[in-house]
Amino acid sequence: MIKLANAQLWVHDQDEALAFYTEKLGWEVRSDVTVAEMGNFRWLTVGPVSQPEIAVVLMAIPGPPMFEPETTEQIKVLMAKGCAGTIFLTTDDCQVSYEELAARGVEFSEPPEERPYGIDSGFHDPSGNSFRLTQVKDLAGV
Repeated sequence: MIKLANAQLWVHDQDEALAFYTEKLGWEVRSDVTVAEMGNFRWLTVGPVSQPEIAVVLMAIPGPPMFEPETTEQIKVLMAKGCAGTIFLTTDDCQVSYEELAARGVEFSEPPEERPYGIDSGFHDPSGNSFRLTQVKDLAGV
């Protein structure tokens, strides 16, 4: 059986990202390993406490030899626009989760709003990665 294990987000600063994900989102560190023989490559993963089987890799944007400088800059531009990827989070109560996260310092770009599929809100991490926080309606009876 094939299962989802990790998803990756590019981050500008792994320490800043780590603080955001653990202190503001309340996630936990899954692994934080530096590999000296790979130029001090850092494998840093975090995830929701309630989902130990899933981790998000907070990957520093590499330069040469992995990426040419132009590619690195293109990734940074896309991230600044919130276009480098989106993480979709679900919650039982979007308003309560919104208030909890806002109290921890998460700055929302969109407060909770009623949508055809549920209540939805949006925010970004310090690197510009997009997040949707959604309370999904039960559409089974619709």
